[in-house]
Amino acid sequence: MAKVTTDSTNDDISESVLLITLIVPGIECITGMIGNGFIVATNAIEWFQSKRLSTSDFTLMILSCSRLLLQFWLMLENTYSLLFPFSYNQNIVYKTFKVIFMFLNYSNLWFAAWLNVFYCIRIANFTHPLFLRLKWRITGLMPWLLCSSAFISLCYSLPISMDVYNVFVNSSIPVPSSNTTENKFITETNVVNFAIMYHLGIFIPLIMFIFAATLLIISLKKHTLQMKNNATGSRNPSMEAHMGAVKAISSFLLFYVFNFVALLLYMANVFKNNSVGNILCKIIITAYPAGHSILLIFSNPKLRRTWKKLQHNVRFHLKH
Repeated sequence: MAKVTTDSTNDDISESVLLITLIVPGIECITGMIGNGFIVATNAIEWFQSKRLSTSDFTLMILSCSRLLLQFWLMLENTYSLLFPFSYNQNIVYKTFKVIFMFLNYSNLWFAAWLNVFYCIRIANFTHPLFLRLKWRITGLMPWLLCSSAFISLCYSLPISMDVYNVFVNSSIPVPSSNTTENKFITETNVVNFAIMYHLGIFIPLIMFIFAATLLIISLKKHTLQMKNNATGSRNPSMEAHMGAVKAISSFLLFYVFNFVALLLYMANVFKNNSVGNILCKIIITAYPAGHSILLIFSNPKLRRTWKKLQHNVRFHLKH
């Protein structure tokens, strides 16, 4: 079976590279945690006060909770791997980090796909019998779909610890201008097993997300064109809202696809540790949940109003 072997030590990493690898993903994670924390808090408060929550808001809250955990784990793994490389590269520690990371990633991508499917079914206007049947049943199905996705993510993540990665130490690397040797940790990746595990876990939600986003964009664009043809005034708030929705969904789709590619390259150990390619993958992976949460806040009227109210209250208290 094909294998990729990479160096896992960072003894020769420069201070500038270390700072960039720590600071940029760290800022992205903190930004995402603030954004997703705000989404969770807003919906949790509404749920507590009214004793009910719409299906879309509940799904969004679950997605944001999973992203909070993912971003915390991303920041922990990135910091730990850079500051404590020898401890991180112990076989059991390395595999534990990767399994939890993949479980949170799988769950995150599944939940994002289901949220997109829900929006598509509830908003898009298609007359196909199957689509109309789903429109009636999707609300009751969502809790079961989310629980099933979490279970599937766990089932696909656990085999990674057994069949994909193996970390071992080579203690016979000679040190230049010295009679001593140094330890180097080597990460061996079984590419075939990784490709099977990765695509089983992510291919279905990827197709779901792309399909639902495409259908929703087509439906919204058709509806926007109809409103544009029937518009009597120069400014139509409803049409602007639809165009904004098309742009937001298109942005979601780009974020999702870029994250898919970066995650594939990073987890397959295609690039050497601390190389430009590896650092870029980390930045994209941490940017996706942060960027998507910000887009969700500003594309959701309720969240946008609450965010503006929060900003106003913060400014008021700072002035007084």
